[in-house]
Amino acid sequence: MFLRNCLVVLCVTSVLGEGYDGFKIYDVVASNPRQGNLLFQLSQQEDYDFFILPRLLNQTSRVMVPPFRQTKFLHLLGNYGMDYNIVNENVGKTIKEQFIANRRPRVYSPKLGTDRYYSHDEINNYIDHLAKEYPSRVFIKRVGKTYENRTMKTITITNGDGRPDKKIIFIDGGFHAREWISPAAVLYVIEQLTENYEENRELLENYNWVILPVVNADGYEYTRQSTSNRMWRKTRTPYKGSLNRNCHGADPNRNFDFHWMEEGASSSACSETFAGPKAFSEPETGVMRDLLISIKDRCKFYLTLHSYGKYLLYPWGWTSALPDTWKDLDEVAMAGYNAILKETGTIYTVGSSTNVLYIAAGASDDYAFGATNIPIAITMELPAGGTTGFDPPASSIDEYVKETWVGIKAMGLTVIQKY
Repeated sequence: MFLRNCLVVLCVTSVLGEGYDGFKIYDVVASNPRQGNLLFQLSQQEDYDFFILPRLLNQTSRVMVPPFRQTKFLHLLGNYGMDYNIVNENVGKTIKEQFIANRRPRVYSPKLGTDRYYSHDEINNYIDHLAKEYPSRVFIKRVGKTYENRTMKTITITNGDGRPDKKIIFIDGGFHAREWISPAAVLYVIEQLTENYEENRELLENYNWVILPVVNADGYEYTRQSTSNRMWRKTRTPYKGSLNRNCHGADPNRNFDFHWMEEGASSSACSETFAGPKAFSEPETGVMRDLLISIKDRCKFYLTLHSYGKYLLYPWGWTSALPDTWKDLDEVAMAGYNAILKETGTIYTVGSSTNVLYIAAGASDDYAFGATNIPIAITMELPAGGTTGFDPPASSIDEYVKETWVGIKAMGLTVIQKY
């Protein structure tokens, strides 16, 4: 094991927004500590964008390198005796092709499918439509505004019995802007609970499901504006960085007031893991805080969907120590693991965030579990897609979201049986 504090995603701040023409993506494997330390040192430099940087040796790291660093990068790998595989010869070309595919015209319908990635407005319109279609079972609530004044809405899905005391399962998606598959998976959950109600009615007998489809709507829409923004990760609040540089956004999953600004978070405004100038500095995380506090007495399961890596993670993310109730957390996560494995053969990794992935203080799952005492809190990292990992083609959405639903349903049923 090496790189005690390394991060899976350490993105380039100096090159984002300038396009990706000529950028290449490499897979490399560190087989000894010396090679691992090289990759860690490169990850600290702005020019190298590590999508995956595992803590364990002999596992694949994936990095995007701009044209002006590729010769130096390959020279270093040669000096350290490291083999590599080029995953993508031109990231810009790939992103442009995917944008074209995702923007093909579609016949208007209030219902959304799995044929493409939808805008934040389309998502809000869809859940509004469901409330009109199923007025006794579906309820929409405006819960706040983003920095750029986009309306954040939750959808509450019930079985229509009107019981005010029912327990709650809460799901969110779209924390990180470039993880488009996350809101897509959330939409599929919504569809299953509303339009396939009879098949899933047991999930709603004693529980209501409250869902926020896109937490970081500003960042999400920013990635949709042009190919030059596709890999953006943070929110869009403006900040001043070092040397008086204009930087935007904080990492919303480092911005929660639970061990805020400890390990795995940055105080630099231009960093991709910038935790913000203070906890809950971002309007979006403030909305999340208020939501979680408002339901904490009834909520038994908090699930946040991210991408990528095939992980089912539970607290803690701020320390390698395990919570006293880790076996309960593990039981629920393993229910998702086993269901997915049986259905599709996909293998997830299960464990606490710090021990199987990386340390990251100030995250939403730790806050839900540690600050609001929701007994089960899990982060689900969906499988990689496309050539960056963050860009499953539109043609793959259906496969991804159906597999994800298998795991979510199994975890939901386990929580319902336990609590």
